[in-house]
This record gives sequence, C-alpha cells and structure tokens, in this order.
Amino acid sequence: MRITITWPSGEAAAELRDTPSSRAVWDALPIESRAQTWGDEVYFDIGVDLELEPDAADVVDAGAVCYWPPGSALAIPFGPTPVSHGDECRLASAANVLGALDGDATALATLSSGDVIRVARAG
Repeated sequence: MRITITWPSGEAAAELRDTPSSRAVWDALPIESRAQTWGDEVYFDIGVDLELEPDAADVVDAGAVCYWPPGSALAIPFGPTPVSHGDECRLASAANVLGALDGDATALATLSSGDVIRVARAG
C-alpha cells in the first residue's frame, strides 16, 4: 500500500505495512487536514478512530508513519520531539506503526503548523 503525502512546500511517498490500522487508514484515503508540529514531528487529525495494536511503540525511526490514537492522527517524526532522550524520535505516547517514508524524512521540516496536508493512494 503506497501513499503520497503532500503539503504546500513538498511531498513524500511512503509504504504502509499490512496491518489492521494501515488498512483502515488506506480505506479512508484521500484525507486532507491541517498539520501541526511538535518538535521534529508532524501530526494531523485524519478522522479515523482506531485502537492500539499489540506492537505499538513510542520510540520509532525517523520517517515512521504512525497512527496516534489520542488525536485520531497520523504522526510522522523526523527528529527529536520535546520528550525525546537525545536524538531519538519519541512520540507523546504509544502509536501504531503503519509504515515508513521513502528517503530523507527531514523533508518534513519544510512543513509548518496550519499547512494543509493531503494523504492519498499513490498511483
């Protein structure tokens, strides 16, 4: 399941794993929302309510595409957040890891809070 994420100053592609949460997000696409930033993380409400999966994590790799249940949001860290220890990518709380961005996740640094962000099926 390949997706594209676009915002006014950039875009990224990602591959989603085959998980119940990934399939639910895939079924809801396309999604358009307003981005928010928290340290080096972008997150945005996607209007999908899901539960935590057994392999949910709060420390993930840069560029991990995560579903964060408390905000019904996708969260994509590209560096440290206010709760990180050192250079780790630590989310506010555990999230379902749906997949990962292709390439350099720091492209997300060009995104500002309030920017319109769109997630769609690739192709």
